[in-house]
Amino acid sequence: MSHPTLSFKVTRQAPELIAPAAPTPRELKHLSDIDDQEALRFQIPVIQFFRQSHLGQGRDPVGVIRKAIGKALVHYYPFAGRLKEIGSGRKLAVDCTGEGVMFIEADANVSVDEFGDVLQPPFPGLDELLFDVPGSGGILGCPLLLFQVTRLTCGGFIVAVRLNHTMADATGLVNFLTAVGEMARGQPDVSVRPVWRRELLNARDPPRVTCVHHEYDQEKGTIVPFENMMQRAFFFGPDEVAALRNLVPPHLTRCSTFELLVAVLWRTRTVSLKLDPAEDVRMMSIVNARRKFNPPLPKGYYGNVFAYPAALTSAGELSANPIGFALQLVRKAKNEVTEDYMKSVADLMVLNNRPHFRVVGSYIISDNTRAGFETVDFGWGKNAFGGVASGGVGAIPGFITFYIPAKNKKGEKGITIPVCLPAEAMDVFVKEMDGLLETGRLAGETPKKKTIPLITSAL
Repeated sequence: MSHPTLSFKVTRQAPELIAPAAPTPRELKHLSDIDDQEALRFQIPVIQFFRQSHLGQGRDPVGVIRKAIGKALVHYYPFAGRLKEIGSGRKLAVDCTGEGVMFIEADANVSVDEFGDVLQPPFPGLDELLFDVPGSGGILGCPLLLFQVTRLTCGGFIVAVRLNHTMADATGLVNFLTAVGEMARGQPDVSVRPVWRRELLNARDPPRVTCVHHEYDQEKGTIVPFENMMQRAFFFGPDEVAALRNLVPPHLTRCSTFELLVAVLWRTRTVSLKLDPAEDVRMMSIVNARRKFNPPLPKGYYGNVFAYPAALTSAGELSANPIGFALQLVRKAKNEVTEDYMKSVADLMVLNNRPHFRVVGSYIISDNTRAGFETVDFGWGKNAFGGVASGGVGAIPGFITFYIPAKNKKGEKGITIPVCLPAEAMDVFVKEMDGLLETGRLAGETPKKKTIPLITSAL
C-alpha cells in the first residue's frame, strides 16, 4: 500500500509556456451549453506513473514530452488559447491566441516503488508533483492545461496534468494525451482527428426543458460541514463485488458492477453522515452520453458529453431500506439519460443562467475505469498507474468520487474508490462497509476466512 508518511523533495525548474509547434488559426470558438455549466468551472488533476523501460532508453522524458505537446497542440490548438466570457449571459468561448499550455520540468529524490506496491490515490506529495503555479489556476484568462513531468531516481517518471474541466471531459483529455503520446513515439500524424463542433451540444431554438432534472433543484437543507476531513481508498475486487451482489434481490443481480457499487456507496455514506431522516439525498452517477446520440457524435469530439442524472429519496428511507432499494433508484436515474435528456440539460442551462447542480444532500460518483488513462504511452510503454490524482475533486472536498481501475496485492483486477469524509463519519463508514461485506459473504455461504483489510491507504 502507499506509504502515508513518504517524504521526498521535488526540484522544479521555472514554469514555461509551450505553444503549438506550427502556426494555428486565430479565432474565437464558443464552448457548448453542456461545457458551459457553473459546476464545470474547476480544475481536474490527473497523474500517470511510468517505470523505467528499455523502450525509452537514452531518452529524456521531459524533453520528449515537451516537444510532443507542442506538436499535438497544432491539432488541438484551442487548448493553447484562453477562456473569456462573451455578453451578459457569461457565455464561455476560447480565444485561440496560441499562447500555449503551462509546463514544469522537475526532479524528485524518490522512486516509483517507494509510492507503494499498489499505486492508488491519495498520493503523498501531490501538491509537489502537480504544482499550482500562482496565477495559473483561474478559469478565465489562464492556461487551460498544466503539465508537470517529474523524473524519478529509478529512471521512471511522473506526468501530472491539470485540466480546466469546461474544455473537455475524461474521454476528451485522453484523446489529447493519446495524441501527445503518438507525437512522442514519432508518429507523423494523430490517429484520431480532433473535432470541435461544440454547437452539437448547444441549446435548441427555442430552448425547452423536456425532462425532469432533480440534479438542478434549488437548494434547501443544510450543507454538511467539511471539517477534519479524511480520505481513504477502498478496493473492490471479485470477492468484494460477489459478496455485495449477495445482498440484492434476484431480479437485480444482473446489474452492472458500477450500479451496484454506486448504490452501496450512496447508502453507506448517507448512514455514516447521520443526516436528518427527512432530508432529501441525491446520488448523481455521471453518465457518458456519447452513445446516446443519433447520428453518433464524431469520434474525435473532445468536449464534455455527460449528465448527472439524480436518484432522489430521503436520508431516512435510504438508510432504513436494504441495498436493493438504492440500486433500483440508481438504475432508474441512469436509464433516463437519452439524447433528448442531454438537449434538455443544455436548454435548462440557457433558460436558468447556467445553474450549478444541487450541492446540499448530494453525492456524485464518476466511473473512470474505462476512460483510457492507463493506455497512454509516451514511448516508455503503458503506465503503472493512470487516472484522476485525487479521489474527490472540485470546489467541495468529498463531493465527487472517482472509480479508478486497480489491482490488489494478489494481482486481481478491481476498482479502487477513494472516499473523503469527516473523520467521525469515516469510522462509521468503515464499520458499515465491513459489515455489508461480511453479511454478503455469509449470504453466499462461503467459508469464513481471514480477509485483507478493506482500507488500503489513508491521508
